[in-house]
Amino acid sequence: MTTRKPIDDGPYQLTAASSPATETYLTQRSWLLALVLVIVTFVAYQPVWHAGFIWDDDAYVTRNPLLTAPDGLERIWFSAHSQSQYVPLVYTTLRFEHTLWGLDPVGYHLVNIVLHALNALLVWAVLRKLAIPGSWLAAAIWAVHPVNVESVAWITELKNTQSTLFYLLALLAWMKFTAQETGRPWRFYRLALALHALALFSKTTACTLPAAMLLVLWLRRQSIGWGRLKQVAPFMALGVAMGLFSVWWEAHLGNYGKGLHYLFNGLERVLIATRALWFYATKLIWPTKLTFSYPRWEIDVRDPLQYMWLIGCVAVALFLWWRRQALGRAPVAAVVFFVAALSPLLGFIPLYTFRFSFVADHYQYVASIGLIALFAGAVFSHADTWQLGHNTRCTLSASLLVVLGALTWQQARIYQNSETLWRDTLTKNPQSWIAYNNLGYVQAQKGDVDAAISNYEHSLQLNPENERGYFNLGNVFLDQGHPYKAIGYYEETLRLRPDFADAHNNLGKALFKTGDPQGAIRHFQEALRLKPTMAAAHYNLGVALEKAGRVPEAIQHYEQALRIDPDYPQARNALARLQGRQ
Repeated sequence: MTTRKPIDDGPYQLTAASSPATETYLTQRSWLLALVLVIVTFVAYQPVWHAGFIWDDDAYVTRNPLLTAPDGLERIWFSAHSQSQYVPLVYTTLRFEHTLWGLDPVGYHLVNIVLHALNALLVWAVLRKLAIPGSWLAAAIWAVHPVNVESVAWITELKNTQSTLFYLLALLAWMKFTAQETGRPWRFYRLALALHALALFSKTTACTLPAAMLLVLWLRRQSIGWGRLKQVAPFMALGVAMGLFSVWWEAHLGNYGKGLHYLFNGLERVLIATRALWFYATKLIWPTKLTFSYPRWEIDVRDPLQYMWLIGCVAVALFLWWRRQALGRAPVAAVVFFVAALSPLLGFIPLYTFRFSFVADHYQYVASIGLIALFAGAVFSHADTWQLGHNTRCTLSASLLVVLGALTWQQARIYQNSETLWRDTLTKNPQSWIAYNNLGYVQAQKGDVDAAISNYEHSLQLNPENERGYFNLGNVFLDQGHPYKAIGYYEETLRLRPDFADAHNNLGKALFKTGDPQGAIRHFQEALRLKPTMAAAHYNLGVALEKAGRVPEAIQHYEQALRIDPDYPQARNALARLQGRQ
């Protein structure tokens, strides 16, 4: 009777005879382990089941006209809609979800959790096909590791969970193609390319897939010649094209502004990137004090200590090269994948979030798979050397998953709503100006004006270049009936960021209330020049034009506001009133 090599389906290994009974047992065991993986994921994320909307969820869901407009689907894919990023497949999914459960956050959260559980199953499938020891344990650790809470508990990060689903499916299709396991392998190549496109339409960071594809070939000891490189080239071209388009979109249409102070020279970017790599690795090993916004460290190329992170990265690379024969290919592949998957988010490409932090937990959602697989593989590869028997391995694995699951459950609780999120952030990062600013916004929405003003002012003390702080103060005073006071804050906002369309719109409102309709019209028009799809600016311009006696033009802007946002009651009422007069 022939025997099979060790089969890794969970936190243990066995050598099985290739009999029908054994095959049935292994299949049943795989289904059981898959079910356990899904259950532990849902249990760990139980606090998210009834969480609410938080930061950016308004732009993506609650106040996103693309989800409700009759032509919203067409605009999602084919218009310059001025959302912060071009992620059309994410908006398409959110639009479909909106038709199912409207503005009830439960459905959106459950979709994210389901996608995360599916991704964990796919991580297991990829690692099994690569014959990585401890593949189930690696997938389970990844499923309940607290660094992934930000990606799963934040509705906006559907970008991460959905993109990763297509990313891993594309990798599996590529493995099927390169292994020549079927008589028609090219259909899997075409499938992989299509899945890669879907991943890119969900999040541009999926452009790192070609690196993973090459690592798969290298791990399997398959030749990487010109033929293979030609096969990888379309994936790379697609990723580069989408990356360039996304950079252009965010700079010109994303309402991020062109005058943001987050650009650094080449050496500074290297120092940021190398320190970030160690930061992410450390959080995987010791996931404590996780927060939504980490302190942004100061970069000083004259400080010799800041080069220790770069020296450390070089030392690890030299060690892996020196010990490549003894270590084998898996550790090298794990580290290279970790770095490659993080590469678009290390600062070489300017990121808006670098204004307040160089790192974020959701940035390593995919990258963390590499180091987690390395850990699990090392444990199982050296189990005999370390004298870890079957029962010991199972006990240690279960204990680790319980600890990580408990940390994830605890971390997920801070995502109940925006206030819990920002208060937790300030507890762990008291110098976070963006947390003070956003907590002030939450308090303003609740009607606690004094607390809101205090937090906005504290935010400006920490960062006087924070145009959002001035903008929010202007909003508070405008809402409180003090337009003259609001005008000063809006003008300061526009001094820092002249292309801030919302500030032009609100300054126009303030000017209109002070009896200056012509000044208001100028700023409404400027807002629409910068952001043509701003329904509120069209409506406000219509009001100002109507006041100036330019009724036909006012009607046109009311109609345009309704085309952009069909659920705009003020525009509908104003249009009906003017049409009734005519």
